[in-house]
Amino acid sequence: MATDITMKTPICLVENWEEQLTVNPKALEILNQISQPVVVVAIVGLYRTGKSYLMNRLAGQNHGFSLGSTVQSQTKGIWMWCVPHPSKPNHTLVLLDTEGLGDVEKGDPKNDSWIFALAVLLSSAFVYNSLGTINHQALEQLHYVTELTELIRAKSSPTSHEVEDSTEFVSFFPDFIWAVRDFTLELKLNGQPITEDEYLENALKLIPGKNPRIQNSNKPRTCIRYFFPKRKCFVFDRPTSDKNLLIRIEEVPEDQLELNFKMQSKKFCSYIFTHGKTKTLRQGIIVTGNRLGSLVQMYVDAINSGAVPCLENAVTTLAQRENAAAVQKAAELYSRQMAQRLVLPTVTLQELLDLHATCEREAVAVFMEHSFKDDNQKFQKKLAETLEKMKEEFLLQNEEASVKYCQAELKRLSESLMESISRGVFSAPGGHSLYLDARKKVEQEYELVPRKGVKSDGERERERERSSVHCFTLKATEVLQRFLESQTATEKSILQADKALTDGEKALAAEEAKREAAEKEREVLRQREQEMQQKMEAQERSFQENIAQLKEKMEQEKADLLREQERMLEHKLKVQEEMLTEGFRKNAEELNNQIRELNKEIEATKNQGSSWFTGLLDMLGTVFTLVLPGPAKLLGLPLKFLGSKSKD
Repeated sequence: MATDITMKTPICLVENWEEQLTVNPKALEILNQISQPVVVVAIVGLYRTGKSYLMNRLAGQNHGFSLGSTVQSQTKGIWMWCVPHPSKPNHTLVLLDTEGLGDVEKGDPKNDSWIFALAVLLSSAFVYNSLGTINHQALEQLHYVTELTELIRAKSSPTSHEVEDSTEFVSFFPDFIWAVRDFTLELKLNGQPITEDEYLENALKLIPGKNPRIQNSNKPRTCIRYFFPKRKCFVFDRPTSDKNLLIRIEEVPEDQLELNFKMQSKKFCSYIFTHGKTKTLRQGIIVTGNRLGSLVQMYVDAINSGAVPCLENAVTTLAQRENAAAVQKAAELYSRQMAQRLVLPTVTLQELLDLHATCEREAVAVFMEHSFKDDNQKFQKKLAETLEKMKEEFLLQNEEASVKYCQAELKRLSESLMESISRGVFSAPGGHSLYLDARKKVEQEYELVPRKGVKSDGERERERERSSVHCFTLKATEVLQRFLESQTATEKSILQADKALTDGEKALAAEEAKREAAEKEREVLRQREQEMQQKMEAQERSFQENIAQLKEKMEQEKADLLREQERMLEHKLKVQEEMLTEGFRKNAEELNNQIRELNKEIEATKNQGSSWFTGLLDMLGTVFTLVLPGPAKLLGLPLKFLGSKSKD
């Protein structure tokens, strides 16, 4: 999948025709090819205020987003431009230019509110572009921010308490950047120089008074301070004082632009490139290009259905899709790695199981990297079942290859024996002894054949100390056993025809043949038990590997949640302090409940100990029991004991 998409020109992402929003499939195709994390910068503001020109400069171009030279708005809907991020390696910068707000040609003003809400939901840096100064009129024009409580939901649970839901906006809202264009004032307050940020903060101070008009004027100020985690301001001079050049500003060479504007725009772009955050959802879920495409589609679908876009619902839906893809990606990696590394037949069963463990570990790691919100580990269970089936298939292939290889080798080694039998070489006095020697030679040569499943020298020596039976893996032994069984009638015939032996000696030889056959059968049973034990031990390792990686992931998620909660608390404490400083004690007191609840949540998160993992272990133990090889189930080894082992 491509991760370095570079678009030469922008494309419409969300079309807005006849007050109907639709997602452009071609734009989704582009986003679906971007697996890199994205930094999303969206710009909104009144039409004909130079938004597109500013976004083109972020893209390092004069041309790109369409600039209008008349009073008509040129941009309809939301346009997208994806370029490599200039300072974040392996990141894509996604620029979103929105149609101008307040266009008199629009029929439904609600349309503006949805464009505004989408820009907030999709971006990690939200730029509000306005002309002149930040005054009462400018703030009134920003009434869209006060409507967000009606247009966005943090949680899916239905509630009539919009204020309660909006208290969580700060956990996933973008940074707020106010770009003031054609700024002509001096940055001074009470005769003292101030910074652009101080200018913004002063403009956002609440106005004292209970007059409804004053309270209404305070609403956008309050919302900006409550909802957005970070605020920043940039002021810009006019690019040029020549009106004729302004009309075709995209054609004006850099050296003809005003020096102040060039410095200001360079400062703005540098800030975006350096401080623009990677787009994330709740609890640190990183948004990639393809995830962004899914979010756009889900939000627009919700709007068109008459519903309110809900972050929790979007994340849940996204998780279902992403987790299913993570299972597939992990399974494909496992299959590919096994196929590349596996040479059939393996020397021992353990060799294959060890390779399985290595490839499984890599596959589970890939799943953990790409999955999130896997409630009840539904998708991890699916992966475990998938890998178990694939492992069994590789085991079957190994057995078939081993049988085929052993049969071919045994046939080759026994050709001389079979030819001697056909020629009647053993149909003579002493023939039985000659036959046993010839057959023994075949067995010895068969044991030395490489890559048929013969154990290592050390294993062979240890087995020989316990038993005089030749030591093969199960399939090799079974092939030899079937060969010897096929020779039973021949041996019996040779034995009975051997005139050099007495009846008593023949009887003893027959008993010895039976004893050897029984010993071979016991060896087969012993090896079956050994292989079963090896498979169960492999299953235990699989369980422990899944648990170890899951625990690490959940600890990381816990840390992400704690950071998110602490950032929210820090923000609310800061706003409360500002309210107290400005004399708005009632507003500050209203934040007390939110702060208390957040403190409780933080303590609960911090106090999560090993107990939270107990139920999960039991559940996973049951999951792995269900995917155990059949013989292990019959032995009643459900692996739940592994849970207690991991808890210690």
